[in-house]
Amino acid sequence: MISVQISKGVKGEMEFTVTENDTAIKYGSGMVDVFATPAMIALMEITALKSIEPFLPVNVTSVGTEVNMKHLRASAIGRTLRCESTITEVNGRKITFELTVWDESILVGHGVHVRHIVDTEKFMTKL
Repeated sequence: MISVQISKGVKGEMEFTVTENDTAIKYGSGMVDVFATPAMIALMEITALKSIEPFLPVNVTSVGTEVNMKHLRASAIGRTLRCESTITEVNGRKITFELTVWDESILVGHGVHVRHIVDTEKFMTKL
């Protein structure tokens, strides 16, 4: 049985500079050189993951299980974005996050992400 103490309200933040490798053209998700929606989703997941890592014991991690995001505005290569996460619900091993991505004071994206706490070894043996 996994025992983890993570509380509602835990916050995380991460800065990220958009490069050519993060564009819609590079991901194949569009035909313009702007920050790709899949890259934004990855930034949100990483921010959520990093915010709870200090609370996880050795051999325990979290896996993403649900994503519901809106990408509201394009960001150019070279822009520095800020992603913020807040835990809005903890239900056993299920952790729900509210996330926002900002380009200075402009909201670029927002949404909800769910992660589940898992025993790394057990999780990998089920594949």
